[in-house]
Amino acid sequence: MGLEAVVEDIRDKGQKERDLILAESKQEVEQILAAASKRVAEIKLAAEDEAAEQAAHLVSMEATAVNLQVKRELLNTKKALLDLVYNSTLTELTLLPENFHREALKKLTSGLVSEIKSGTIYCSARDRDIVKKILEENSDLKGYRLGDALDIEGGIIVESANGELKIDYSYRTFLDKVWKSGLKDASDTLFG
Repeated sequence: MGLEAVVEDIRDKGQKERDLILAESKQEVEQILAAASKRVAEIKLAAEDEAAEQAAHLVSMEATAVNLQVKRELLNTKKALLDLVYNSTLTELTLLPENFHREALKKLTSGLVSEIKSGTIYCSARDRDIVKKILEENSDLKGYRLGDALDIEGGIIVESANGELKIDYSYRTFLDKVWKSGLKDASDTLFG
């Protein structure tokens, strides 16, 4: 075997070894790329899932906030309507005929002596003449005097002679008691 045959043989072996190394390298590169592609797909899927989850959470939070705002607006509207009914009721009380006010004031003054022996009776300017007449006609109330007119819708406010005790029999006070005790029923009736 000549030198050329040995060189050719070495060249062929080198060529085969090179082809083998290239094939192994190509296979290894393909495996690495396949693994990387799989990992990229997993990361992409995880990111999409995370984004979908965050989007759903944001939508849920936004829906909750909107529902809360709607409830707040509804409650504010209901409160405004109830305030309107309350104020309208007070206004309607002041517009009742004089005989209503007269009878109400007679009833309010009828038991005063058992609570306060003597003192000052305050009332609205509209009711001053009625209260003055009640005081003149009822001997049980001789220990009372008529005080200055107050800015009230009706009824009376009584103060003891020594100023230590005050009783509020104004229409507003009675309406407040009725309003507080019947507010739930009124709300249920108005708003279902």
